Amino acid sequence: MAKINPEIIKKDFPVFRQDIEGKRLIYLDNGATTQKPLQVIEAMAEYNRLSHGNPHRGAHKLSIEATKAYDSAKEKIKEFINAKSTEEIVFTRNTTESLNLIAYSYGKKFISEGNEIVLTISEHHSNILPWQRVVKENKGVLKYMYLNDEGRLTLDEIKNKITNKTKLVSIGYMSNVLGTIHPIEEIIDYAHKMGAVVVIDGAQSAPHLKIDVQKLDADFFVFSAHKMLGPMGIGVLYGKKEILESMPPFLMGGDMIEYVYKQEATFAPLPYKFEAGTQNVEGAVGLKAAIEYLEKVGLNNIEEHEKMLTEYALNKMLKLPYIDIQGPKDLEMRGGLISFTVDGVHPHDVSTILDSYGIAIRAGHHCAQPLMRFLDVPATSRISFYLYNTKDDIDQFIEGVKNVRKWFGYGS
Repeated sequence: MAKINPEIIKKDFPVFRQDIEGKRLIYLDNGATTQKPLQVIEAMAEYNRLSHGNPHRGAHKLSIEATKAYDSAKEKIKEFINAKSTEEIVFTRNTTESLNLIAYSYGKKFISEGNEIVLTISEHHSNILPWQRVVKENKGVLKYMYLNDEGRLTLDEIKNKITNKTKLVSIGYMSNVLGTIHPIEEIIDYAHKMGAVVVIDGAQSAPHLKIDVQKLDADFFVFSAHKMLGPMGIGVLYGKKEILESMPPFLMGGDMIEYVYKQEATFAPLPYKFEAGTQNVEGAVGLKAAIEYLEKVGLNNIEEHEKMLTEYALNKMLKLPYIDIQGPKDLEMRGGLISFTVDGVHPHDVSTILDSYGIAIRAGHHCAQPLMRFLDVPATSRISFYLYNTKDDIDQFIEGVKNVRKWFGYGS
């Protein structure tokens, strides 16, 4: 597909065929979760109709079909991020669980007293809280890299905070608040020179950018299906094989064992030692279908489409003197989301009033309270784009913001 035509793409999404209380839905909350195309909905329904069984546990046809579906999804993800092997692909519930797994299994084993863990101030709570627990229990040190006035990490800040005492760096590829795309390759390269392991939170990047974990040389890379046209309740943890093999299991139970005796047990090989219990096969099926859809459209095409929308939106918003944009105001190393405040109007009111016009956006602290304090704002509104968004969506959003101002008596 040479160029994205969002009006054609929208026909694949049932949610856009309906009116919301008589208004056309304008969905600009893709950073929180994306909508599902028919191809994903039908793939999951087909599995549930004809192939639903417990994977890896039976010799009957439905169990075998479920196993094939589950393992096939893992193979698709391996190709999608260019992992070496499906042994390096672990299914979780979401990015949050993936980060907790790494923190509990790797962090608690390998972080010792005085060891440093380095994050950025822009991290999502899911990439802060697990590391807070690790350093408290293991007597480590938690450090933060801070952003400059443009919302970017400088090379000096990276080198000042990542030292030979740093044992782990965990960083979001793209900020879910500012849209900043951090210099991940440089961070990984420098951290490795300092002897540190690097965890990449790819929740906001995997749906929008072509990911190659071997080229990045990432030690861990995690993301969620529901932010990339897939279902909720399924996430991915990629880890280098040699690192995953050194880690103890996260959860104990069925399917992650080799042999169990009364007082001890041995565990299954990778990746199954990290996948205790009955797995979310229909979620895996949905994620595979979502990836196939994205690949058909083309990740490069999606990235270019979002750049076009972001540039268009930024130009429109910068002309409104009562809008204050947080983070980068140019297209260099930034993704398709924009956080902002409207003078004299609380972000929650902005979101509620826009919803009355059929425009869905996000408002709040975006699970990034340390960043909000750093920016000295209690909350922001956020718009975020995907492959089905159009310039007209942005035009309607701009008119909606103008109406928000009118509601509060500020004029047009």
